[in-house]
Amino acid sequence: MSFCRDCLADAAPRVTRCGKCGSPRLLRHDELATLSIAHVDCDAFYATIEKRDDPTLAAEPVIVGGGRRGVVAAACYVARTFGVKSAMPMFEALRLCPQARVVRPNMEKYVRVGREVRRMMTALTPLVEPLSIDEAFLDLSGTERLHGVFPAKMLARFAGEVERTIGITVSIGLSCNKFLAKIASDLEKPRGFAVLGQGEALTFLAPKPVGFIYGIGKASAARLAHDGFTCIADLQRTSEVELMRRYGEEGRRLARLARGIDERKVSPDRETKSVSSETTFAHDISEYHALERILWGMAEEVSARLKAKTLAGSTVTLKLKTADFRIRTRARSLPSPTQLAGRIFAAASDLLRREADGTRFRLLGVGLSALTGASEADPADLVDGRRAEAEHAVDRVRARFGDDALVRGLAFERTDDC
Repeated sequence: MSFCRDCLADAAPRVTRCGKCGSPRLLRHDELATLSIAHVDCDAFYATIEKRDDPTLAAEPVIVGGGRRGVVAAACYVARTFGVKSAMPMFEALRLCPQARVVRPNMEKYVRVGREVRRMMTALTPLVEPLSIDEAFLDLSGTERLHGVFPAKMLARFAGEVERTIGITVSIGLSCNKFLAKIASDLEKPRGFAVLGQGEALTFLAPKPVGFIYGIGKASAARLAHDGFTCIADLQRTSEVELMRRYGEEGRRLARLARGIDERKVSPDRETKSVSSETTFAHDISEYHALERILWGMAEEVSARLKAKTLAGSTVTLKLKTADFRIRTRARSLPSPTQLAGRIFAAASDLLRREADGTRFRLLGVGLSALTGASEADPADLVDGRRAEAEHAVDRVRARFGDDALVRGLAFERTDDC
């Protein structure tokens, strides 16, 4: 079966362009009419929004991120050709692409656009499971009668409407389960639509590098390669019991996903219970100050999201994953809810200092839970009001004039109220 992604007209076998509109964007797959689990991912979300809002950036390499001690929040596809990646230190990104146009993140704007996309998703199905501000799983089972077309066409129409009405692009993966749909959505970015059926999963996955499995970055892929697992076929040839013996619960996950098995259901949107940020490193990091520099950028990102959602939280959680896949989580309760990057960073960096004992880490994350409304955040009798106002003032100046308008000296200051 095949159809045109632009006009949705059915296409004849073996033709290269749509007979109705002439578009070359034809989608073909034997299971096209039966698959209903999708992963939708906005393309270079932050950077695409900035290019949409400032036409002078259209052809430029754009990096969305903090100051030179911060990290890259997003990079457009032009910047990526220079090697710039998300979570990369800004100084390294600017070394690779010195001509890049750097834009300070505007989380309030990104949250607003993300909600617009989410509303369009929920118009297709109530079974929408957000993974972040710019991506989600959808279960479109049983919606064909309601919408008059099968899920693949429904998704193609959705992608076109997002592009026309919101001015950004999305990539779509369609399959029989969440894991395969997530893989498919990465295959043809940007503006992609890839289909991966259960019938071809084993054959498709077998020659792929183990890094095709989500959660496996360069460091973990290197460890798996050291153990003899360089491609997914190596995992397929190994029993689940043996992989669990080597890697514990992670081994069970690898065994099943290597075979295209994923029984997780798409869970509908729930009330926000935490706000967090995490990143997997290209190389393992053990040095405290290197981890701390990355942690500051993540604390700023969590703070910006809280402020955009008018939320605050009183439990700071630090997440670390070691080079051998073991996860450490450490938490601290604050005396009062906060949405300030300085307080989040101070608590998390203290937790980090206790864990930075020479262990090599492949992932770092920080989050805030026990959420409340922003009106309860940072009471004057418990928080240094000057520091709080200074942070809000920096936010206002940067929102108006951009990142270079003001350099914040808060990154490595400590507060005493955590």
